[in-house]
Amino acid sequence: MTSPSALPVALITGASRGIGRAIADELASTHHLLLGGRDRAALEALASSYPSAEPFAVDVREVSGTDVAGIDRLDVLVHSAGVLKMGAIADLEDEAWRTSFEINVFAVAKLTRLLLPALRAARGQVVAINSGSGYSSGAGSAVYSGTKFALRALTDALREEERPHGVRVSSIHPGRVATDMQAELHEFEGKDYSPTAWIQPEQVARTVRLAVDAPRDSTVESLSIRPSGMA
Repeated sequence: MTSPSALPVALITGASRGIGRAIADELASTHHLLLGGRDRAALEALASSYPSAEPFAVDVREVSGTDVAGIDRLDVLVHSAGVLKMGAIADLEDEAWRTSFEINVFAVAKLTRLLLPALRAARGQVVAINSGSGYSSGAGSAVYSGTKFALRALTDALREEERPHGVRVSSIHPGRVATDMQAELHEFEGKDYSPTAWIQPEQVARTVRLAVDAPRDSTVESLSIRPSGMA
């Protein structure tokens, strides 16, 4: 890792697009960024657009200790990578369940575990981008909501376990956000998609900034943000 020592370090998974990209844009002025994703060339191009950034090119399902070697201190870990699988329970194949939990839950748990020494060293923070689906489920959303319920359980437990080590844990729960995933969801629902009707990724990034900038005597433990319907 080549971070200038004066800058706090933030690792953002799913940084190349959508909410992850917006979070990278938001934190770029104050942090050295480790941009998580699978396409190294795309991440290198993105990194060149920021004052201080470098790729963290890895498939989150296959991350290992080798990938995080050299990250001795980490101020912020943002879990933004995720996948959306929709369908009725009667129709869903095993692969939909397996892939969803591997990316949305298991990879989060593993990467967090690998980076906890660095987070503890910095008295840093974990920020998980969850969803409104982390609080409720409905027809067709068993897989996706299941992963987000599990992610909420993971972050709730992590928050209590790491409190004595000085690591803060924040869970951000956006409603529908104007991203590629939202377009996929509308296609599944058979509805027309209008990006302006939903929360913009930049607004979710500002809630992450709120959590990151909270003073040490407080923690944004859980924050929900919903479309107002007034755009």
